[in-house]
Amino acid sequence: MTTSPADSRPWWKDWTQWVCPGPRRVFSAEELAVAGQQPWPAGVDSYLYFNVITLLALMAMQWPVRLMAVFVPGVMALTWAVLAASRWLWRVPSRKRLGQASYASVGVLVLTLFALAAWLGKGHEAVGVAFLGTYVFIVTSWLLMVIFRVAQIEARLREIADQQQQLALTRRLATAQIHPHFLFNTLASLTHWVETHDPRAAPLLKDLAAYLRATLPLFERESMPLTEEWALVRTYLGIMQARLGDRLRWSIDHDPALDGLLVPPGSVLTLAENAITHGIEPALRGGTVTLRSQRQPDGRALVRVDDDGAGLPQPFKPGLGLSNTRDRFRQLWGERATMTLQPLHPDGSGCRSEVLIQDRP
Repeated sequence: MTTSPADSRPWWKDWTQWVCPGPRRVFSAEELAVAGQQPWPAGVDSYLYFNVITLLALMAMQWPVRLMAVFVPGVMALTWAVLAASRWLWRVPSRKRLGQASYASVGVLVLTLFALAAWLGKGHEAVGVAFLGTYVFIVTSWLLMVIFRVAQIEARLREIADQQQQLALTRRLATAQIHPHFLFNTLASLTHWVETHDPRAAPLLKDLAAYLRATLPLFERESMPLTEEWALVRTYLGIMQARLGDRLRWSIDHDPALDGLLVPPGSVLTLAENAITHGIEPALRGGTVTLRSQRQPDGRALVRVDDDGAGLPQPFKPGLGLSNTRDRFRQLWGERATMTLQPLHPDGSGCRSEVLIQDRP
């Protein structure tokens, strides 16, 4: 939000405030669409009409019928016009609109006073004074309302900006939970293979470079197509295949119809890491990791990671990586995405990580 130098001037030094009072802040259509959608307070209309009708009833006890016959419709029409102008200012609160409404009401006031003077003649100056007082009250109310609305929308814009900044930071921190021990272990294996002139060192170094090249940009992205996520997972599995050898077997069955499905960067990778770290590596015999994506009969998109390894520890408590992954799916898809973890087999062995996304209206 920018503030013009005139905003900081005392009111008695800013001469424009004498001619056209009100805040200088002007909101764009996009800003109003984001933060200016607070509904018009429903009780204002009934409150104002009730008080106007009560006042007219009291006046009817003192004023002649011929005067009230003209005065009542005029006051009710004025009330309706004031409320219409108030809603107009509420939707787009600006100094320009406030000036237009105020000067338009001046014209109505002058015409009304001339008409009353011609019709009533002398001796009814109190009516003109009442109209003038009403005008001052209305314009003052509009001014206070516009000031309130501008402050309200500015506060909402700041709140949304803070939420977006916090969300972006959360996504970056969540993406940063790519397990560091995986990198350390891979580098340790690579160092050992280089020192022993193991022929597996060169392919592993190539896969590691591709993995790092793919994961570093994840910190700058809020989402990525599933097809790119699968490419990242394949690189990771290639590295783990080099490290674990025959102890790791894996396959990916991807539905091309879900290529464009948006997922949080590194989310499926975290599920694959979890399957290998907690399922395959602890098992002496190793195991198989099966990854699948497909469109369900009910229209939801399914992303599943199965492993037949050691299974979930009991009692099981999701770690930081899985908790972040669940939160990131919720941030991206809201309540349309669910993530579950459960044993793969009835005896408690293996693990199934499953994400269901309602990506169609």
